Amino acid sequence: MPKTTISVIKADVGSYPGHSRIHPRLLENAQKMLKEEEGNLLIDSVVTHCGDDLELIMTHTHGVDNKKVHKLAWDVFMECTKIAKELKLYGAGQDMLADAFSGNVKGMGPGVAEMEFEERGSDPVLVFMADKTEPGAWNFFLYKIFADPFNTAGLVIDPSMHKGFVFEVHDLIEKRRILFSCPEETYNLLAYIGAPSRYVIKHVFRRDGEIAASTSTQRLNLMAGRYVGKDDPVMIVRSQSGFPAVGEALDPFCTPVLVAGWMRGSHHGPLMPVGLCEANCTRFDGPPRVICFGFQINHGELIGPVDMFDDPAFDRVRSRCNELADLIRAQGPFEPHRLSLGEMEYTTLPGVEKELKKRWEALPKE
Repeated sequence: MPKTTISVIKADVGSYPGHSRIHPRLLENAQKMLKEEEGNLLIDSVVTHCGDDLELIMTHTHGVDNKKVHKLAWDVFMECTKIAKELKLYGAGQDMLADAFSGNVKGMGPGVAEMEFEERGSDPVLVFMADKTEPGAWNFFLYKIFADPFNTAGLVIDPSMHKGFVFEVHDLIEKRRILFSCPEETYNLLAYIGAPSRYVIKHVFRRDGEIAASTSTQRLNLMAGRYVGKDDPVMIVRSQSGFPAVGEALDPFCTPVLVAGWMRGSHHGPLMPVGLCEANCTRFDGPPRVICFGFQINHGELIGPVDMFDDPAFDRVRSRCNELADLIRAQGPFEPHRLSLGEMEYTTLPGVEKELKKRWEALPKE
């Protein structure tokens, strides 16, 4: 039996009003285009959104980085861009950094998380989608899910997880990667992933090499060489039977973590877990949001989705996120609400600096 591949590919191709949400016509068009490929290129598909990002969830048997699957996603985004331009939606096609497809959407703007695996007797999969933040936002949560026994009891009491997990970390600046085996190398892992603007967890593996999690690591600003919007990452996490339970994968989101992004990608703000109906960013174009769709995988069929954060159990963290938003917004243009100068290099600030550069004067020598 062929392995199942899950591909989650997203892009911001236009929204309304401003950077708030996806227009229904874009969702309808994307779903229609994917449905036409089910039974042919695809097994199953789900189209949704998180804030102003169009999210494509697809299953197939063609493995990761498949040219035809990526071309389908590219075509969907380009067709939706046309509709967005007809409607004069804001930022129409902003994530599409090229005019023509070149074999793979990686490096062309859209964010991609994929994994290929042999289906188990029962295979629960969680798909996380975020808006108004960067790929490193997943670092804290992946550490808690796969390396922290105070969150994931299975690391202590489940023999199938007792040996721990391996984390693949990417350096987005120098384009390199490294593997850390936990729990032995926990401190080494934390030394890097605590700087999420540069070091990002790309994959998590079980000790036997079985894929456990996959994330998107595309940094739009680094690819484009200018500010074109925040990256708004996606993540796939497998659960149960040798992996953390569904509840263990969700519980870290009860902590209101401050992440980079929010307004113009230039501020820190709390990542708020919400149901799909609340995944519309308004206040200061935020705060940053995350949704989670849960599925059972049945021969590639997506049994679901279940809207995992549409639960009053997350009401308290949403309230705390609002309190943190009040606190940090009161700091206005000052750090740490505004990003550090190093991170601001990839936002709109360089345009301001260019205009003022000639007004600076050298200080006299002392």
